[in-house]
Amino acid sequence: MANPTNSPAPSKAIDPAQIYRPHLLLRSGNMQTFLGRQIPADARLVTEDEQMVLFDGGPDQTGVDPARAVRLLGFYTPSRNRGDTLTKPKGLAMLLHGWEGDSHSAYNLVLGSALVRDGYDVVRLNLRDHGSTHHLNRGVFYATLIEEAHAATQQVGLLAAGKPFYIIGASLGGSFVVRMALRHAHSPIPNLRRAIAINPVLNPRRTSFLLDDHHLLRNYFRSCWLESLRKKQALFPQLYDFAPLETISTIREMSDWVIKSMSSYSDVDEYLNAYAVRPYEFNDLAAPVSILTAANDPLIPPGDIGALPSHPLLQVHILPFGGHVGFNDLFPFRHRLPDLVRLLLDHDRMNSDFLD
Repeated sequence: MANPTNSPAPSKAIDPAQIYRPHLLLRSGNMQTFLGRQIPADARLVTEDEQMVLFDGGPDQTGVDPARAVRLLGFYTPSRNRGDTLTKPKGLAMLLHGWEGDSHSAYNLVLGSALVRDGYDVVRLNLRDHGSTHHLNRGVFYATLIEEAHAATQQVGLLAAGKPFYIIGASLGGSFVVRMALRHAHSPIPNLRRAIAINPVLNPRRTSFLLDDHHLLRNYFRSCWLESLRKKQALFPQLYDFAPLETISTIREMSDWVIKSMSSYSDVDEYLNAYAVRPYEFNDLAAPVSILTAANDPLIPPGDIGALPSHPLLQVHILPFGGHVGFNDLFPFRHRLPDLVRLLLDHDRMNSDFLD
């Protein structure tokens, strides 16, 4: 079996925009973004046979609990093909949510259910302090904690047991997925076939300004973050007092307070720059990466994605519409993100020498 990370990218171009042309009434980036949170009835399939799994994230890099290994919670769901002895799973897909999302966010349920139905095993991994995981680690979440996410992903990759392993992340999860793919050259992820990043945050400083300028999204994320921090404080009152954040109105100012109070970074800009993904980093890419985003994403400027360099292992798809992790359509209302990801996976499988 050939090493998938040494395989050239498929030579035949694919264009997801050819299969996603939303109705004229649903082309607003803001509308797409908010409708993406709707959970249809058939999106619960991935939760029916889910099994909780704790993954070892390695040493705690926050400095709060250095003697204890980080624990990250994931949910494993076998493919619907498990009962058919003649049909093997197509592979294992790990889904990674965005900031203040979790394993049970709408896009993870919609995409996870579609993949399980299509014959993939699925793991939905929670980052630290996302979902009901605040009790697992004493230190708070930072987007710079790539080491623990990478360590857990390496363990998830082992579950693929020789089948193709795909890591798929949205928004901040897309940032983690891209950074893990870049780390793959010196810290290999077992069985990794391809990384797929959906609306990834590659320039977090620019995104932070866009988020604060967007009244509705700022209020939504501020509310979610405050709720998360209150949970952390209630669990570890001897460590945290987030009361000063209650009166701070912007995400950047809140972040600056947290960073200056609890981290080794001097201010919010140093922190945001610490997990930015710069174009030159793709020069040493050793794993196939597909990036899917929308030109009307209110948080991710298409120029951040369009500025990435040409590389045989990098596919970049900037669709005209889709918003921020939206990609919906009308009549009937439906999520089209599974169709777009399926296109990338099917194309990968047809052009891969990984298959048995």
